[in-house]
Amino acid sequence: MIKLNERLLAVRWGGNTLISLYISVLSGLVLGLQYNPADPSYAVPTIELIVPFGFFWRSLHYYSSQAFFLLLLVHLGVVIWENSVPFSRTAWLRLNAAVPIALLLLFTGYILRGDATGDAAGAITENILRSIPLFGRPLNKLLVDIGAVGVQKIYLHHINGLLLLGGFCLWPHLKRYAALWRSHTLLIFLLLTAAVFLKAPLDQERFGLLHIAGPWFFIGMQELLRHLPPFWAGVFAPAVLTAALLFLPPAQGKARTWCLLLIALWLANYAMLTCISL
Repeated sequence: MIKLNERLLAVRWGGNTLISLYISVLSGLVLGLQYNPADPSYAVPTIELIVPFGFFWRSLHYYSSQAFFLLLLVHLGVVIWENSVPFSRTAWLRLNAAVPIALLLLFTGYILRGDATGDAAGAITENILRSIPLFGRPLNKLLVDIGAVGVQKIYLHHINGLLLLGGFCLWPHLKRYAALWRSHTLLIFLLLTAAVFLKAPLDQERFGLLHIAGPWFFIGMQELLRHLPPFWAGVFAPAVLTAALLFLPPAQGKARTWCLLLIALWLANYAMLTCISL
């Protein structure tokens, strides 16, 4: 009975995650038809002021994207906790790759806002990439390069990230976790209500700010960057968590326990850094 309840719990969280993703994609398509990456600081306010129901669509895209990432983390946590599915190496790689790709989508979305928070996020990203020995500057030129071309590459990677998320990471999951709309009416209602009554964040003042807090999921990293060089804070620290997650499927007994302990310590420290920075 316990295993059955756990499996039902994993399926439930997986379905909620997919529903949030579907709503995010649909609302993102509406916004994408109106967005101009050549002038993001003008495009986003224009969507809210001129496009019919622009306020609603932008808020729906924002809150459904946040919900997707949070539910994805919960779903992954439930899968790790129950440890009842014998994942192949490829299947586990796909499930774990969904997390950094979802982070990529969220982070590029913040940059595409073109406001103070987006500018700060873009600058931090470029500094982290440039800190990578040998390959840092070519990687920055390939992936970001905001100083030279603006957010055009960021916009492209936002779209490519969605294709990677759906095509590589979640496609096998679509058959396992059927996201039936009628089974998730409460989640849909909450997202629609949030989109109607809660405006998606947008910094109106771009200059004269002494401190700009990054996206909520990046605040801990932002605090760590104040104490460590960009490579150790922005590359090495996330790589430790990624390595522990990827090693979980073949790990048994004490090895699995040590992996879980490392993940728990990493998350606890990151939560502490986030609280310090608030």
